[in-house]
Amino acid sequence: MLTRTDLRSGLPARAELREVMPRAEVNVDAVLDQVRPIVAAVAERGVDAALELAERFDRVRPESIRVPAEALSRALEDLDPAVRDALATSIVRARKVHADQRRQDVVTQVAAGGTVTERFIPVRRVGLYAPGGLAVYPSSVVMNVVPAQAAGVESLVVCSPPQAEHRGLPHPTIMAAAAMLEVDEVWAVGGAQAVALLAYGGTDTVDQGAGAVLEPVDLVTGPGNAYLTAAKRLLRGLIGIDAEAGPTEIAVLADHTADAVHVAADLISQAEHDPFAASVLVTTSYELADAVDAELERQVAATKHTERIRTALTGRQSGTVLVASIDDGIAVVDGYAAEHLEIQTEDAGNVARRVRNAGAIFVGPWAPVSLGDYCAGSNHVLPTGGCARHSGGLSVQTFLRGIHLVEYTQAALREVADQVVTLANAEDLPAHGQAVTARFRA
Repeated sequence: MLTRTDLRSGLPARAELREVMPRAEVNVDAVLDQVRPIVAAVAERGVDAALELAERFDRVRPESIRVPAEALSRALEDLDPAVRDALATSIVRARKVHADQRRQDVVTQVAAGGTVTERFIPVRRVGLYAPGGLAVYPSSVVMNVVPAQAAGVESLVVCSPPQAEHRGLPHPTIMAAAAMLEVDEVWAVGGAQAVALLAYGGTDTVDQGAGAVLEPVDLVTGPGNAYLTAAKRLLRGLIGIDAEAGPTEIAVLADHTADAVHVAADLISQAEHDPFAASVLVTTSYELADAVDAELERQVAATKHTERIRTALTGRQSGTVLVASIDDGIAVVDGYAAEHLEIQTEDAGNVARRVRNAGAIFVGPWAPVSLGDYCAGSNHVLPTGGCARHSGGLSVQTFLRGIHLVEYTQAALREVADQVVTLANAEDLPAHGQAVTARFRA
């Protein structure tokens, strides 16, 4: 089922390796021109434009953008107890991991009387996006809200598309997850218009009330489709963003010890997200590759979303890469820089620690990616499209800014004054030096 790339005779140069690897093609530039008028309409007409766009794209016009408090409470009351318990487990574990990420202020004494303090200040107001397309993602609410709360963000708003089958409200499970996390501000708005409304704010139209202000945010996080990503790109600067997310990815580095049933199931689990999802097997074992293909044929036929999964697995973004050794396999997965990377090899722990580029690494046969999606405690909002070479996943640090406080006494400034003047003159910026010497004139 998976196409094959045979690199057993030797690896190409790094730049060429990136070219031969399977990869989803997402051209955000191609949709920018479609997104510009959406952003402009919301910038000009605020909530009215967002409601009209919801009617156009989501086939429903919400009564208001802000979800009434009673709708959040009702969604939580009506939530399946088993789902509520599972979400509670996810929240507890995510909070445990993210609590340990909070950084402490650091004071460095540079000289007698001269200190630099690095303070970590949370972003004041954040918009968190939960998609509502082919699937429903209450887990994304957890993964966005928990690190923001751990960082100390003062004001949170969750956005999710209005659903025609739920009278213009977001999916009830999304609302219930927000309520469990004690987020009381939820907006029924999706796609590019959601990012624009978060950036510009507006005034809601009905009582909850009439004239209720929807305050703009400082940062937007959360995954979405190419249109949402294009809006993030257009508005970056006015707002901060976490990343430009593309289709989900899994790479599995495996040898002859891997269980083909497990590998196939894990590749399928990510292909289930989207027809453009990428599932890549990198292996030293030709026999395993054959066994995985056979398992894929058997398991895909038995899944709920067979057509979607088969489209993803047979697309150019998915495939098997055969390598001569685990060393070569590590080089390949480092070049690919997968959003999710599984290591199913002998001595998996040591192999995993040799990997440089991945959004998250799942070690051994008992740590599938789906564990990380829900209940590992790790965050599942991760870099895609090779961005794991330079970026990490969503964390408490996403919501913090390091600010330096520089405190010098007169004596400490005098001690370094000549060096400041010398460097200012070397850069032909004499006024910089004069800003120091002016303080010491008799």
